[in-house]
Amino acid sequence: MKTDTFSEAPSTRPSAEGRPAGVPDLDDVAGEWMDASELAHLPSLRNQRGQGHVNHDLTSLSWVAAPPFSLGYHTGVLRLDGVALAAQRYRWKPWGVQREHRSAEVTVRSDTRMALSENLLLWQVDVTNERAVPWTCTVSQDLFAMMSHSEVGWGWLYDVPWTEGDYHDFVTLERIRDTTRARSEHLPYLLGAGPRRMRLGRPRVPGIQRDEADAAMLLEYELPSHFSQDKVLPRHDAAGGTIRGIRCLPASGGDPVFVFAGDAELEPSTQRTLEGDEFELRDGLVLSFEFRPSTPEGDGVILTHGNHPDSLQLGVEGGRLWFGISGEREHADAPSLTAGRWHAVSVVLGDRQVTLVLDGREVATTRHWSLSRRWSSSIADGAVAVTDLRSPARAAYAFDTAPTEIRELGSGAQAIWSLTLGPGETRTIGVVCAYGTDRADVTAAAGRTARAFTDALRGTEQGMRRHWDNMFTPGNDDFSGHLPALRADDPELARAYYMGALTVLYMRNLYASPTEPIFLTGGPRLGPTTTFYWDHSEWSRMYALLEPAGLKSWLRRVLSGPYGDSFGIDARNGGPLGNYYAANDCSLFRLVEHYICVSGDLAFLDERVGEATVADHLERLAYGWKGRRREATGGVLADFGDDSWRLLECVPNYINVVTSFNAAYVAMMRSLAALLRFRGRDDDAVRAEAEARTLADAVLDLYVEGGRWSIRHPDGVETIGHSLDFGLVAAAMHDDLSETQRRDMVTFVTEHLLTGTWMRALSPDDPIAAFSDRPDHGAGGAFCAWPGVTANGFAKLGRRDLAVALLRLTPQSASGALWGQAMEVLDGDPVRVRVAERGVSNRESIGGAATAESVIALFDVDPTFAGLGAPVASAAGHVPGVGVLSNLNVAPASPPPGPPGETSPPR
Repeated sequence: MKTDTFSEAPSTRPSAEGRPAGVPDLDDVAGEWMDASELAHLPSLRNQRGQGHVNHDLTSLSWVAAPPFSLGYHTGVLRLDGVALAAQRYRWKPWGVQREHRSAEVTVRSDTRMALSENLLLWQVDVTNERAVPWTCTVSQDLFAMMSHSEVGWGWLYDVPWTEGDYHDFVTLERIRDTTRARSEHLPYLLGAGPRRMRLGRPRVPGIQRDEADAAMLLEYELPSHFSQDKVLPRHDAAGGTIRGIRCLPASGGDPVFVFAGDAELEPSTQRTLEGDEFELRDGLVLSFEFRPSTPEGDGVILTHGNHPDSLQLGVEGGRLWFGISGEREHADAPSLTAGRWHAVSVVLGDRQVTLVLDGREVATTRHWSLSRRWSSSIADGAVAVTDLRSPARAAYAFDTAPTEIRELGSGAQAIWSLTLGPGETRTIGVVCAYGTDRADVTAAAGRTARAFTDALRGTEQGMRRHWDNMFTPGNDDFSGHLPALRADDPELARAYYMGALTVLYMRNLYASPTEPIFLTGGPRLGPTTTFYWDHSEWSRMYALLEPAGLKSWLRRVLSGPYGDSFGIDARNGGPLGNYYAANDCSLFRLVEHYICVSGDLAFLDERVGEATVADHLERLAYGWKGRRREATGGVLADFGDDSWRLLECVPNYINVVTSFNAAYVAMMRSLAALLRFRGRDDDAVRAEAEARTLADAVLDLYVEGGRWSIRHPDGVETIGHSLDFGLVAAAMHDDLSETQRRDMVTFVTEHLLTGTWMRALSPDDPIAAFSDRPDHGAGGAFCAWPGVTANGFAKLGRRDLAVALLRLTPQSASGALWGQAMEVLDGDPVRVRVAERGVSNRESIGGAATAESVIALFDVDPTFAGLGAPVASAAGHVPGVGVLSNLNVAPASPPPGPPGETSPPR
């Protein structure tokens, strides 16, 4: 145990000579201390293998996922003299997160890391006596490791372990995370918020976190069923029997909140929603009914309140009554249901405990999550071992200094250190958690790492710094390409560029896919193996520059699958995920185009991927508008249907014929025409150009005075002011716009969307704004890619000055780390912007790389099929007001030998 004065963890900051010219040190890109009061979404951890979230205390972690391992609940809080301390400040670095609590008497600072590319969690805790006299204290650390191991279930809603199985229950885990706040350990987490309907028999569809299939995705209580295809969802039949007299009323008396007085026969296929208002479960309510089973040992579900993973549900298994709620499932203590006999059943609802009563006798009750029977722990030789009884997962804790005592604590343990510190003295404690599938191996790994704890911390930082330097180094050992270096005239513009590049590095994962390195879309609470097509297209130039081999491999997998019916893939098992997005065609076209035009790999066009060549896929994508035309909406432009989940998810009227993606089809058709001409198909190129002109004219007909655009529905036309229309029209059709249109579009964005250091996706004066309360695509803020997309639009419309002015502000909005999926605008004087936490938004999103992508575009780096055969420079040179871009690795492309394959576009 060290006794030196308080200091930072050992730094491995290299000299400037160790980095390519112009590339800043990582410490200069991101990572300043932030007060907890300034943060909504707490920082994350990543290590090129997994991801996780820090919590409100000084040490605990939640949402740890390193496929095939995932963590349930959290790892346990730190206490000083029995009191859990709040993290008052946070500092994020790409290799870890520091948390601090400071008072006049003591300072406690922690440094939490995921060891680079290893299944190891590391904590360094420093305790400093700020008194002028010696001080004796007790430091205790709870040690939980509710790990599970699974090769399946790694979708957007990936499986998380609970007592009775693995599934994704977002809202319950977030409620449990809230209990890590100071003086909040006993906060209730069992009862979910929000009114829900009562259903009898079979649940509608297991696992969907919405009460109705067509509910809007408002990101409060709702989640779609975006599971990986290898996930087998349990489908429970209804319990056979009859139910009657359902009532939910306060235990203390008063009016019932729900009554169903009649009888209902339940057969295995019964699936019935009861009439009556939705109602919310709350402390002090009692749900009661009578049930008469039809068979002595029947299995099935009797009723469910709502259809969320945390819903209250009652059923029968082998003649025993059971209930489930918020991650827990409890069975009656003995089979006690008699076929043909009426039984009185009631559930007493409490914030901290739920009890099942059968025929007047308590037969089951919940226990605290830390007492779960699924995991067992043991203490031996100064270490703690944890075993999952439902999967091969094993974990072990070890320490760089032996605790004074280690006690059993529920499913885990508690380590205790008794310290005596002199005035101003600091003591440092190191804790390691290793996980895997072999108990001896993980125990050895934890012990080995604890004995070399300082080296383990140093290695994590060194590794991330090495990856950072290699990102910009030609011929490096980490990436199949590299990014250009920027020496910007404005240091804040440089920071925006390098933060975008750091986003790419931070989201990189080397183990989620069996075939190539991938760049995750978001997380950590979602998608530890997920890549979205649309989000990748926001940084497609950079992708092709940095990792061309990985991009090519990823494109092969995507184009081999049903990309027209999904928004992305589960990279671990390769299956499609989610629903179709209107952005799919333009996203995949752009990704293929940028790969080919950056790498010069024209042979890829004739490679057969799935049932078609890549060139065939490109034509299908560019002509995708043809199959979406409807006479009811004009018969020319693509009509994307009336499902808002296919477009912006949360803007209810952004459906049918929208401007943005139709403008993208114009750009695709023109680029396709250039490719066809390059490959000697002049007649097809002429036809594609003519059809692009027809589309462009129809898009321009959607223009509305004042820089806004219209949406065409079968029953009428609406006007909307959304950044997506501005960004895609400016990028795809800037040469088609009149000077007045260009000027008015720019004015609309500057006067209605830009605010503070960020922007809004939707104009707050838009009629639909009140119905789109999401801080990524609505009026409450903007998705992290939209400033980059908007800046690119400014530049395309001749206002590079506005592009630079917008981009240089964006680092101020990142909440001390990187940009998140949803960046919310807090009105006030001054306007504040922060990474949004509310709902189901991601702490990081690969879309944030769009800032760097748009900076590269400021140098007119536009690798499209229209430029095939043109000379390529190794550097973009100096652009006034922007800077110098060097080491640009765009390869020249020449026609492949031999005649191109003849293909025809779809009719």
